[in-house]
Amino acid sequence: MRVGVTGATGFIGRRLIGALHARGDSVVAFTRDPARSAKVFGPEVEVLALSAVSAAVMSRLDAVINLAGEPVSSGRWSAARKELILRSRVDVTRAVVDAMAAAAPRPHTLVNASAVGYYGARGDEEVDEETPAGDDFLARVCRAWEAEAERATALGVRVVRPRIGVVLGDAGGALDAILPSFKLFVGGPVGSGRQYFPWVHLDDAVGILLLALDDGAVRGAVNVTAPSPARFGDFARALGAALGRPSWLPVPGFALRAALGEFADVLLTGQRAVPRAALAAGYRFRYDVLEEALRAVLKSRRER
Repeated sequence: MRVGVTGATGFIGRRLIGALHARGDSVVAFTRDPARSAKVFGPEVEVLALSAVSAAVMSRLDAVINLAGEPVSSGRWSAARKELILRSRVDVTRAVVDAMAAAAPRPHTLVNASAVGYYGARGDEEVDEETPAGDDFLARVCRAWEAEAERATALGVRVVRPRIGVVLGDAGGALDAILPSFKLFVGGPVGSGRQYFPWVHLDDAVGILLLALDDGAVRGAVNVTAPSPARFGDFARALGAALGRPSWLPVPGFALRAALGEFADVLLTGQRAVPRAALAAGYRFRYDVLEEALRAVLKSRRER
């Protein structure tokens, strides 16, 4: 299969491209810095500028996996930053679908990333792919993002909308922000620690994306989360135990809001998201127990 990937140099994108190449797929990587990305991927991967998304390129592809989007966790959400978070997702998705519309032939599948932020703050409520959207900032971003992707359905393209949780991996992702405090013996839960933490191991995130790419029966929303979402306090204790570090020092909600503003609410709420669609499609998780996932991730990080 010939697959185009946007967001190719991101945390998930790099691992996904490695998996695609390893199984024999041809990959076209769309990035904002093609020269640097070509050095990362080598000659096996065709690298194009993100601005090169066009009908001519789309006509050469069997499928597209769109992972592009400005990270939501890089500092306070000013009005300008919130606009960048929204536009970086919606505009790239619109460009991809518009290029598909003009292509002949066109890709048969679009796997377009979204996030569990779609559901908003739900407390202890278990949420699956049938749960309605929330109405906070990230929920509104995800709704707009998914709506752009769904336009491809009218073109006869199979559209899958993976709603990705907190991905734990060996380089990058959420652990890069969380680990330093634990290594300094000052780690612990944020807020009450009772909010749910919709984690997933990077290998399973990539595995579900490949399922979405390959299985023609998979359509619509697919939660990319482990089957056993944990409360943040349990996650902190498991991480502390895996590191041999204490996990008793909580970060009060008011302090987090003072430091991060509106973004703090993402950390203080969370979603109890379950991957009902992936399980129904037969996906078998490599890591469905948090402690095992953390041990595997930390071992891999030490060996890098």
